[in-house]
Amino acid sequence: MTESSDDLYPIAVLIDELKNDDVVIRLNSIRRLGVIAKALGPERTREELIPFLRESTDDEDEALQVLAEQLGDLVPYIGGADFAFHLLPPLENLATVEETVVREKAVESLNKIAAQLNPSLLEMHYIPLVTRLAREEWFTARVSSCGLFAVAYQPSSAEIKAELRTGYNALVKDETPMVRRAAAQHLGAYAEKLENEFLVKDVMTMFAELCDDDQDSVRLLAVGSCSSLSKLLGKEGCISKILPTVQKFSVDKSWRVRYMVAQQVYELCEVIGEEVTIKELVPLYVKLLKDNEAEVRVAAAGKAAEFCSFVGGPLSLKEILPALTELSNDTSQHVRAAIATVVMVISPIFGNADTVEASVLPIILTLLRDEYPDVRLNIISNLQEVSSIIGIQLLQKNLLPAIVALAEDRHWRVRLAIINYFPLLAKQLGIFSFNDILGKLCIQWLEDGVSTIRYAAAHNLKRLAEDFGSDWVQEFVFPKMLDKIQHPHYLFRMTILEAVAAMATVVSSEILTTVLLPEMLKCNKDKVPNVRFHVCQLMKGLIPHVDPTIVESTIKPWLTDLQEDDDHDVRFYARDALTAAL
Repeated sequence: MTESSDDLYPIAVLIDELKNDDVVIRLNSIRRLGVIAKALGPERTREELIPFLRESTDDEDEALQVLAEQLGDLVPYIGGADFAFHLLPPLENLATVEETVVREKAVESLNKIAAQLNPSLLEMHYIPLVTRLAREEWFTARVSSCGLFAVAYQPSSAEIKAELRTGYNALVKDETPMVRRAAAQHLGAYAEKLENEFLVKDVMTMFAELCDDDQDSVRLLAVGSCSSLSKLLGKEGCISKILPTVQKFSVDKSWRVRYMVAQQVYELCEVIGEEVTIKELVPLYVKLLKDNEAEVRVAAAGKAAEFCSFVGGPLSLKEILPALTELSNDTSQHVRAAIATVVMVISPIFGNADTVEASVLPIILTLLRDEYPDVRLNIISNLQEVSSIIGIQLLQKNLLPAIVALAEDRHWRVRLAIINYFPLLAKQLGIFSFNDILGKLCIQWLEDGVSTIRYAAAHNLKRLAEDFGSDWVQEFVFPKMLDKIQHPHYLFRMTILEAVAAMATVVSSEILTTVLLPEMLKCNKDKVPNVRFHVCQLMKGLIPHVDPTIVESTIKPWLTDLQEDDDHDVRFYARDALTAAL
């Protein structure tokens, strides 16, 4: 076989695999269409590969999705943008299939290719494709066409634009709810491409029709367009056209529509300004916070930080915070979890410790005692937001008892969040208060039943040592920790070694060589191989921090001895560490 034949053989295999009965093999080949097209060359790709792919739409959905994605990236391999229209027919077929994810990927690739076509090719090949799909009898094609109008509109001539506007208007009135839903979904993107004169004349008429649709799935997607439409209309247009719709939908009979309003309402604030927001949207937002459906309350609560920040502390304190306080005792754990996330973030908005203590702190303390772990976790994850405001005395009086209780929480993720918060808490409390109140917990976690907690606790000591210094390590940590290095359970011994190695990188060289290193060297005689090879792993990371003379005189001979260990893993890690020491 010649050299050129050898080069082409893998390509021939890939082409054959496109027809293989095994879907996994076909997928592998489809993912490498770029390689196949490059090997075939632009002309053969256009004349042979693309027609073959056009007939390959009767396949598994996963294969069709990958094919739709790959076709969008083939433009460089078929001769560039001047020949990109050759890729449209197979994508047109894929845009009509039953499976939604395939159609969506086909639409994405069609838009990517259309953006590379010049106006004449767009009008000759792409516009007819959009029109055909929009007029197809089967609804899947019409659904796909809704996502193609935005790219097609702007570069087109005035005559074509008029046809496209008529076509999209027909889709909004389509008898099939799925088509109307797609039209509502893409309305915002389509409106961005239209001239201002048609924005009010055509788009707002379609928007009104979609908002009055009897299907709630259509109405909620119409609400989703409010944000983009409001930015296009400006302040006055938003107040006159969008705001009444949002107010109507905030009391819609479908909770899904109200949910979408809760998601979108903050976007309007920036457009209509503070005065109208205070008068019209604040009452609407408070109603959403008190909605009958928990999902709506969750969505509304999620926007509390942005809303409070926009309207300011005084109004938030008067109008919004009472509703949030009520939600902190909500029957739904998801609502309480959402409140736990935002209540910490909004604390700085109120500005002073007195306000936070009187109005926000009771909510925080209630949520810290919540029976649902995610609620407690969301509070702990953002404690720094409020602890920086309330001051050390209030922190010690109110928050610390709750934090200490959560340090022994039955859910390990809550304990982990507390550990991660400790370095910040240490800075605020200072070394003496920290040692008295929280110090023992740092050592206690080293014997936790969950390995993730033990590992986090070991490295938490390192972060604390960076803040408090070597003296704190020697005077407070070592007396409580080093006696545990002989713990009966080997996992706890490994944790202590992890903590020793972590702190060794931040303490003084004297403490390292006189206290930490000797403790680690003792472990070469541990009866459990896991401990022996773990200390070899740790020693490898420690060597750069140790004086070279000690490495030569102490560590290298120690590692050399471990190369003769009975356990294979110990010998391997000892050799690995010794290599790092050379």
